[in-house]
Formats: sequence, structure tokens, C-alpha cells
Amino acid sequence: MKTLLVFLFVLLTLATGLSIAAHAQTAPTSGRIQYEVAQKVDLSQARVVINGQVVKPGSPDFPTDIPDTRTFGMTLSFAGNYAKEERENNAMRVVQSDGPNSAPQTTSLGRPYDEAVYIDQQARAVATVVALKTDGTTTTYRTDAPFVKPTGWQETTQTKKIAGFTCRKATVPYQKETYTVWYTTELPFTYSPVKELMPEKGVVLALEGSREQFRATKVDTKPVAEADVRPNAGAQLVSTEQLRDLRDKARADFRQRMMDRAIGN
Repeated sequence: MKTLLVFLFVLLTLATGLSIAAHAQTAPTSGRIQYEVAQKVDLSQARVVINGQVVKPGSPDFPTDIPDTRTFGMTLSFAGNYAKEERENNAMRVVQSDGPNSAPQTTSLGRPYDEAVYIDQQARAVATVVALKTDGTTTTYRTDAPFVKPTGWQETTQTKKIAGFTCRKATVPYQKETYTVWYTTELPFTYSPVKELMPEKGVVLALEGSREQFRATKVDTKPVAEADVRPNAGAQLVSTEQLRDLRDKARADFRQRMMDRAIGN
């Protein structure tokens, strides 16, 4: 009987090992993940032009039917030790109206810069690269930051399938609320759409807070060249604060130019 039990145990162990090895072989080493994103909009920063006049929130003429949530797509491309995050529909907009009782018309105006986030798996670091467009020239800036281990991460036993991958649920306090995180370890790298909520190991395929939600809708395993997901080596290295100031100034200048044009019309 002992011989039989040992034999069965060895068979089960070998079968488990083969299953793990087979799964590791089928895990994609490159590809793209498509996310759908919904974020609350800070309407206190909104500006509406009515009959050539700028109307701010709180004014009786400010339209009440401006949506307070924006939705857009996001793509994460990964290959080797690198991944690249690109967000769509980040264009700045001007809202115009013919009067307080008319439906506001939103015009997309493009944006004054391009931005991408790069993940270096080996260095466990995040690089944010911004290409500013000024007077027909483009200057590229970059800031680097290490992975930040979130505090208060709580694992649960709940699991579910997202985009074909088994995910495990965790909760973590962030920005004075509790976020729900669903992550999988069936992909060979580490990533989260919110960098402060990065798991120790695994890819976040869904993330939910009261003001933002991310959800993966598709994982495409077509080959991606590693060179396409590496940051620009020629970018000018700046601090996080300097990059934030550069972006803020570019947005403010661009917004003012567009508002001046709308008022002039």
C-alpha cells in the first residue's frame, strides 16, 4: 500500500509540474492589452463660451448638462523587459453654447504634447516621456521613478476571469478611499494603470475607485518589437516636479489660445 501511495504521489507531482511547465510555455512574451477607462471630470476647471463670453461653473448661465465623466481607450504594449502605456482621447476641448437653454457643443482641439509611460521590468522603474510642441519644434522630456510598493494591500480569495485570464481580487487604500484591484500572474511581467497600486508580481486587468475605473477588454498576443516599447534615449531628463510644471504650462498656454480664438469668433 505504501508503494502504491508513493507511486500515485509521484504521478501527481509530475502531472502538476508538466501542467505548470506547459502553462509557462504558452504565456505570451509580447503583445498588447486594450483597456477601457472611465474618469470623473473636475468641472470646476471647465470653461464654457456663450455668445463670446467665458462662463465659469457657479454662474447661472453655466450649462447643467455637461457630462462629468469622460471615457477613453488605453493600450499597453509589452515585449521582453519593457512595456509602453498610451492613452487615447486626451485632447483638450472647448465647449461652446448659443445660450443657457441650448445644448453645448464640444470641439476637440488636439493637445500641446504627446505623452507615454514606459515600464522597465528589470529595473522595476517607470519612465514618463513627454514631447512638447512649441513653435513648430518638439522637445522631449523624461522623468524616472521606481516601482512603489503600496501600503495596506489586502489579498482576498475571490477570483474571476478578465479578458481570458484568471484574476485575483485585492483591496488597497489610496487617495482617502479603498480601491479594488483585480490582477493576474498569468502574464510574464508586472503592471498597473495606477502606478501607486502596482502588485508585487502580476498585471492589473481591472481597477476600481469612486472616481476612476480601468478594465482590460482584450489581450492580443501578436508580436511586438522590444525597440517599440523602450523610452527615447535622447529625451532630456528632468525631475517629476519639473515635468509636471512643463505640462501644466503647456496646457494653460494652449487653453488660453483656444479660448481667445473661440471668443474672437
